[in-house]
Amino acid sequence: MEQQNPAIEESWKKVLSQEFAKPYMAELKLFLLEEKKHYRVFPPGPLMFNAFNQTPFDCVNVVILGQDPYHGFGEAHGLCFSVQDGIKKPPSLVNIFKEIEKDLGFDPPRSGNLTAWAARGVLLLNATLTVRENQPGSHQNKGWEIFSDEAIKQLSAQKEGLIFVLWGKFAEAKAVLIDKSKHFILTSPHPSPFSANKGFFGCRHFSRINELLRQMGKKEIDWRLE
Repeated sequence: MEQQNPAIEESWKKVLSQEFAKPYMAELKLFLLEEKKHYRVFPPGPLMFNAFNQTPFDCVNVVILGQDPYHGFGEAHGLCFSVQDGIKKPPSLVNIFKEIEKDLGFDPPRSGNLTAWAARGVLLLNATLTVRENQPGSHQNKGWEIFSDEAIKQLSAQKEGLIFVLWGKFAEAKAVLIDKSKHFILTSPHPSPFSANKGFFGCRHFSRINELLRQMGKKEIDWRLE
């Protein structure tokens, strides 16, 4: 992560340029360099800002917020809830596909790679962008949350009619960063097996997102992956 020239898409670089010059980002960079001396860190460096690179600032219509990257080998690739091709789908993602099947009638895809959603204007943003292998939450409170909060604030301030999807209490707490007078917020319990039956199943967020986009005269999201 070069502070002066971060490997992040140009429209996002413009929006977040001041963050890369702040002391917390320098401290985060040193922390990551030290971590990588002793542990595997996921996702791989080139995919750290993948959510931003796949969904430029100007193209964002929907924001789905996650907490941490997956911590198993080969899983995380910088998009929340998404795994790389050929990797077993984690339980939360399985439940997301179950809800899409109930909501829209699409059969669950073979791959859990959500890159196609990102290309269609769905920002798949984790609050923390890195994690130590097999240690969930290990890179929380190191600075990433400041960075991702600023991304949410800038989206809220500079755009209109975005749909923020906040699953679970952690994500719901980010609602304070969003101007509710000009954006939409959809909330439900997390799709994790521990909470999906408490209201995630049946939330119908995917059809609701498209209904809102249609009402605003925007292009609907094609949630199919194959």
